[in-house]
Amino acid sequence: MTTSDPTTEETAGAEASGDCRCEPGCTDACCRPSVVKDAAWHAAARRAKQLSWLSLGYMAAEGAVAITAAVLASSVALLGFGLDSVIEGLASVVVVWRFSGARTLSETAETRAQKAVAITFFLLAPYIAYDAVSTLVAREKPSTSWPGIALSVVSLIVMPLLGRAKRRLGASLGSAATAGEGSQNLLCACLAAAVLIGLLANTLLGLWWLDPAIGLLVACLAVREGRASWRGEECAC
Repeated sequence: MTTSDPTTEETAGAEASGDCRCEPGCTDACCRPSVVKDAAWHAAARRAKQLSWLSLGYMAAEGAVAITAAVLASSVALLGFGLDSVIEGLASVVVVWRFSGARTLSETAETRAQKAVAITFFLLAPYIAYDAVSTLVAREKPSTSWPGIALSVVSLIVMPLLGRAKRRLGASLGSAATAGEGSQNLLCACLAAAVLIGLLANTLLGLWWLDPAIGLLVACLAVREGRASWRGEECAC
């Protein structure tokens, strides 16, 4: 008497029905974890939307202060910080769109939102990399920016709280878009720490080159996070 392999039967059944075979990087709906969209799921969706609105307001203020301070101080890292705020704001808009109206239950909307969040990462990297290289070649030394230092400290406190909350919600919702926005917030916290180090190093030690070097690091991190978000790997499943 022979026994059949349940895994083999499931795979064969999936192939026969035309379903996708889940492999690393697969973002099709059938490869996502099965999530029961009950009252708790809808409550989590509302919280994700509320957090995105909160982030959007904070990012607007953060971006305005950072870009203004960057222009005054000629700081590439601080400019990257400000532009990152703009990009994160776009990601927040995407998640608000994702959980509005009939799209809340739509897998198609989730896939589109996931890709859109990934694209926001890719928008950030080229400009920061170009500006950082140009600054290194021209040897442009940034001046001290106390507003930039203060903003970095505040963001270093706020962003990890938002990022971790959104990643938890992304996991419970099965939403890579929400988790990806959370990763952007965590990237913002890393950037805030890097900007703070760069500004203090320039002010106290005269290490001007550390500022554009941090800008290059930010560009690389943005590309890496963008690739992960595009593949759906941000969803902690």
